[in-house]
Amino acid sequence: MSQAIILDGRPVAAAIRSAVRERVDTLRRRGVQPRCAVVLMENDEPGRLYTQQIARQAADLGIAIDVRIVSAKASTADLVAAVAAAVDDPAVHAILVQRPLPPGLDAARISEEIDPRKDVDGAHPYNQGLLMAGESFCVPATAAAVMELLHQPQVPALDGARAAVVGRSAVVGRPVALLLTAANATVTICHSHTRNLEAVVREAEIVVAAVGRPRFVGSAMVRPGATVIDVGTNWVDGRFVGDVDFDAVAAVAGVMTPVPGGVGPVTTAVLLRSIVDLTERGG
Repeated sequence: MSQAIILDGRPVAAAIRSAVRERVDTLRRRGVQPRCAVVLMENDEPGRLYTQQIARQAADLGIAIDVRIVSAKASTADLVAAVAAAVDDPAVHAILVQRPLPPGLDAARISEEIDPRKDVDGAHPYNQGLLMAGESFCVPATAAAVMELLHQPQVPALDGARAAVVGRSAVVGRPVALLLTAANATVTICHSHTRNLEAVVREAEIVVAAVGRPRFVGSAMVRPGATVIDVGTNWVDGRFVGDVDFDAVAAVAGVMTPVPGGVGPVTTAVLLRSIVDLTERGG
């Protein structure tokens, strides 16, 4: 039987959406409807499902999601053109390019085309630089969701805590490490070249698993009583599992998130909040 407190993301997401709804109502009374353009490759099935989830929740809150599908054979220039059209559209307050993009496309060039003032997922180098400087404008939604969960009352204080982030992607691992640093945690970024990985992670009071490998973090990696945030969404044997071996780690962790129902719903809610943030700044 597990001893960890299971940190359910769904009530956290519901509270965020409730606050977002009030802000959207205020904007719409002024005649402004928040609108986000989502640039999506037609063969991106995970991206399509995520966009559908965003659109469904956005519609309930009064936020418009404008899906702009580009061909599976699209070039970097085609994606740049799609982003540029959204940038030039005065009705669009936020832009999201669904990632990861297929190999062969220049993801950096595509991100550079996003107006930083409409960059809802913090993909533009300018916004990445602000995050590095501790002056974030918009940060990647998943990284922001991790921090929302780490600020819940069930989680011990971050100030002075030792944290290990397993994974160094530009979308999750590195932004989370920067946000944890800004919260005064002492952070180690772990990856495939980390020596004695198990021992390094086990020293941490906070573990963020964002490596993209199912059940990669086992109980031997986790310090007793640690807080474990599982960012993984891996499709295994007909269901989603995380990067954490849930049953094994639940026996030693103090607080942990489930998959599904942990980081995922909070990520969507944070993204909707960021759309409204950009609308208020621009409108």
